[in-house]
Amino acid sequence: MNEKSHNLITDVPGLRVGNADDPAAATGVTIVVFDEPAVASLAIMGGGPGVRDTALLEPEMTVQTVDALVLSGGSAFGLDAAGGAMSALARHGRGFTVGSARVPIVPQAVLFDLINGGQKPWASGDGPPPYRHLAEEAVEDALSSSSGVFSLGTRGAGYGATTVNLKGGLGSASAKTPEGHWVGAIVAVNAVGSGVIGNGPHFWAGVYENANEFGGLGMPSSLPADALTPRFKGGPGENTTIAIIATDAILTKAQAKRLALASHDGMARALRPSHALLDGDLVFAASTGKRPLGPSPYELSNLGVVAGDCLARAIARGIYEATALSMEEALPAWQDIYTGVR
Repeated sequence: MNEKSHNLITDVPGLRVGNADDPAAATGVTIVVFDEPAVASLAIMGGGPGVRDTALLEPEMTVQTVDALVLSGGSAFGLDAAGGAMSALARHGRGFTVGSARVPIVPQAVLFDLINGGQKPWASGDGPPPYRHLAEEAVEDALSSSSGVFSLGTRGAGYGATTVNLKGGLGSASAKTPEGHWVGAIVAVNAVGSGVIGNGPHFWAGVYENANEFGGLGMPSSLPADALTPRFKGGPGENTTIAIIATDAILTKAQAKRLALASHDGMARALRPSHALLDGDLVFAASTGKRPLGPSPYELSNLGVVAGDCLARAIARGIYEATALSMEEALPAWQDIYTGVR
C-alpha cells in the first residue's frame, strides 16, 4: 500500500465520493462523481437487480462515458436518487450537451432496506421518498471534498444495510497492481448471506486483509462443522450487494465490462452465499483514464485480480466498520460482539 493511501476508492485519481443519509428512515445514498466523464460498464450476477440507465453501459451502446455512479437504499423507491444527482450535477455545469440542454449521465443501482425498522411512510404511499434530496446532498458532499477521506460502515447507501446475522454497511479499499495502476472499490453490503465464518468473528475475506483493516484475525485454524452450510437472510428481494470498482488505467467499455465481471470474484470470496436468485448483486467498473495499459493482456488480468481482492476487503470493512441501528430488534454490529477478540 502506498504510504499516501487512504485505503479508499478515492486513492484512484480523478474521482470523489459523497454520502448522505436519513437516520430516521435508516437509509441513504452514496455517489461517485468523476472529475471528467469516465468510461464505465457493469456486470449483474444477481437475479433481481434494481437499476437505472444501465443499458447504456453495455459495450455496444452509443454513450461512452458517465459523469457519476449512484448507489442507494430504498429498493425501487431509491431510483429517484439518480434524478437528484442529475439536477445537482447540471447546476455544476456537468453533463452531455444537446443544443441548449445539459444531460448528466448517472447510472444507478439500489438495494433493499425497506423493513429494517426505519420510518418510511412513503413506502406505504404517504409522502415522497427522500432519495432525490439525499442524492443532491451527496453530490454536494462529493464536490466539496478535497481530502479524499470519507467514513465507512453505517453511512450512505450502507446506512440501512444488513447481512444474515450482522449489520452491513459501506466499505471501501484500494491497492496498486504490479504495473502501478490504482484500483479501488466501494460497496454497500446488504448481503443475503454472511461475511463471517459461522457464528465467529473471522471474515471469509480474511486471507486478503491488508494491515489489520478489519480486525487482523486472519482465518480460523479450522472451519466450524456447519461453516459451509448456506444461510439466507429474510425473504425474496430483501438483499443485494452493490459495488463500484474504479481504476486509473485507460480502458475501453469492453475492457471495463471485463473488469466488472472479474471483480465479482471478490463478492464470492467475501460473502457466502452471493449472487442468489433474488439478489441484485452487481458491480460497476469505471476508468478515470489517467495511465495507459501496457501491451500485455496480463495487465488487464492483473486489474481484475486486484479489483476482486479490493472488493473482498471492502465488503469485510463495510461489516467491520458498521454500527448497529437504534431500532428495536436491529441486528448487532460486528464491533458489538467481537471487539477485543484475538
